[in-house]
Amino acid sequence: MTAPLKPPADMTVEVALGERAYDIVIGRGVLQSLGARVAALRPGARAAVVTDRTVARHWLAQTESSLAEAGIAASRVIVDEGEGSKTYAGLEQVSEALIAAKIERNDLVIALGGGVVGDLAGFAAAVLRRGVDFVQVPTSLLAQVDSSVGGKTGINSPQGKNLLGAFHQPVLVVADTSVLDTLSPRQFRAGYAEVAKYGVLGDQAFFAWLEANHADIFSGGAAREHAIATSCRAKAAIVSRDERETGERALLNLGHTFGHALEAATGFSDRLFHGEGVAVGMVLAAEFSADLGMIPAADVARVQTHLAAAGLPTRLQDIAGFSQEGLSDADALMALMAQDKKVKRGKLTLILLEAIGRAVVANDVDPALVRAFLQRKLSE
Repeated sequence: MTAPLKPPADMTVEVALGERAYDIVIGRGVLQSLGARVAALRPGARAAVVTDRTVARHWLAQTESSLAEAGIAASRVIVDEGEGSKTYAGLEQVSEALIAAKIERNDLVIALGGGVVGDLAGFAAAVLRRGVDFVQVPTSLLAQVDSSVGGKTGINSPQGKNLLGAFHQPVLVVADTSVLDTLSPRQFRAGYAEVAKYGVLGDQAFFAWLEANHADIFSGGAAREHAIATSCRAKAAIVSRDERETGERALLNLGHTFGHALEAATGFSDRLFHGEGVAVGMVLAAEFSADLGMIPAADVARVQTHLAAAGLPTRLQDIAGFSQEGLSDADALMALMAQDKKVKRGKLTLILLEAIGRAVVANDVDPALVRAFLQRKLSE
């Protein structure tokens, strides 16, 4: 598997959901085409752009200009950046602003931002007037390869991440890779964890390609678009087969049960970005799989080594403020994991590994084994 030397101006990946199918458009500069694409999809519709303050400084003017050139009247809703906006209060702010802007059922909500904005704006669109269409314009690597695709929307509860939400598919995703140039190195690394996840869970060849080409992805070379498109194709294929996560789609949560608990333990703060939590969670999932005799130690080492080479945390001790109460206590982490969305009738479900490229859903995992494993990892 090799990246094309000169990727096309844009690539399109279809999410095949019958009458609700939609395209993911990927490429440098495709944000300029947003207005024309929206006008073609929904002639006569008005739009409300939901974004955060940081993204607004960089990309709101260009977004509004594209919409205006296509004759689309647009209002704006600007929220604070970060997980702090994915709350009841954040949902109220966005929803009331959309109502005040008179966004109707035949209009559109445009989510311009990273995973937080996409989840928040998508959930507001799902519940506004019992559902209005929305478009994802992801501005972070994490959002471009993961959260903008598949229709998961929601907000956090103080008791856990993404515990309130809805499946609400976008009608279009426009992923302009040039916007990634404004990300901080840490934000880009966090997003890369989700790229690596696709290789670890279901594509050994892609993981091997990432081991050889991740530097080009980080530097903005031709490998970047190739990695994003490959990730989107992987997710689109799974979503098209299991939209509401009744089976296979759960595999996309590799590393997330551990990772979400760690995010909650750190207060959904910048102590631990989502992708960083996923990176630590993937290594924990691999190590726990090895404890159960499921995966060779050499594969665990490859996962840990690659994520570390990409600059991501791979150990609990790598997390800022590790020794603070909540993060260093196995029982507290177990309580947070018990709130995971995959828990069924109180039984813990984990995504575990048989090999790089082969993840499995493990139902009814013995909590005592998980607790003992966490206790050991916390004391290392």
